[in-house]
Amino acid sequence: MTWAEFLPVIFMGLMGLSMFLYVVLDGFDLGVGMLLHRANDSQKDMMIASIGPFWDANETWLVLGVGILLIAFPKAHGVVMTALYLPIAVMLLGLILRGVAFDFRVKAQDSHKPLWNFVFFAGSTVTAIAQGWMLGRFITGFADGFAYSLFALAIALALPCAYVLMGAAWLVLKTEGELQQRAAHWGRMALVPVVIGMGLISIATPWVSETVAGRWFSLPQFIGLLPIPFATFACFVALRWTLSGQRALGTLCWLPFVLTVGVFLMGGLGLAYSLYPYVVMDRITIWQAASATEALNLILAGCIITVPAILAYTLFAHRVFWGKATELRYG
Repeated sequence: MTWAEFLPVIFMGLMGLSMFLYVVLDGFDLGVGMLLHRANDSQKDMMIASIGPFWDANETWLVLGVGILLIAFPKAHGVVMTALYLPIAVMLLGLILRGVAFDFRVKAQDSHKPLWNFVFFAGSTVTAIAQGWMLGRFITGFADGFAYSLFALAIALALPCAYVLMGAAWLVLKTEGELQQRAAHWGRMALVPVVIGMGLISIATPWVSETVAGRWFSLPQFIGLLPIPFATFACFVALRWTLSGQRALGTLCWLPFVLTVGVFLMGGLGLAYSLYPYVVMDRITIWQAASATEALNLILAGCIITVPAILAYTLFAHRVFWGKATELRYG
């Protein structure tokens, strides 16, 4: 493979990395937002405090991923954005609602605070559902038909449950006392629909895509790919064990979050294998969609600077705010 042929693979990897980090990092604060209505007023403040230093910066990875799609794969960008225009608008509306509610609840009077808590919950839910629908449509290559729409709907319902699991695991990691106990309970509740949803989607994906079926159920690929479903199952079993009893409330409070990230990682690896080498399933490959080699070389030079900088900032922020969340203060 020549350098010109390898460049699009690099950018596909960077885009995949950006979207995975967005799903994990923004996933936990979307999950916390969707859990907000289950807590009392003091617990709501602690939940907001646990994501306060991170939630806005987490969306940087979404901007980076979409930016790479635009400048590195402009032909695919036009197809994707045209097909997903409405759900993207809905997602942006949800993100705006979250941002407004997060800031307005700071100054709101006690009588108005429940309204902004609800807006934050609604914005998080709308965003998660829109992202699930977009993922379902993207996997099927934006094919038309009832079966494809039903598949997208299934993912639109499953992804919020996965985010709730991620949010509950985050709260187990970052909080203590009654809220931590309730978070472990919320995690156990969310685990059931996530397991069922991922199982049904794993069965349905080869059904709606002959390409995916051929890639997963041909020998010897089938044998080589077995570690992915086995590792996912092991993470689910370990999650159930960890969230039960008192195990997640002490020194193992970090384990549910790590295991949930493991579930997302296995799902991401499976999705990447299913999609490659297409940037739009069964329609446009990464080489067909890529910009000119000269342009990609210039863009890569910029990514060499920006991607490590964003990653370093993300790690620095989590290092600074390491440990349990403290009481919410503004000033």
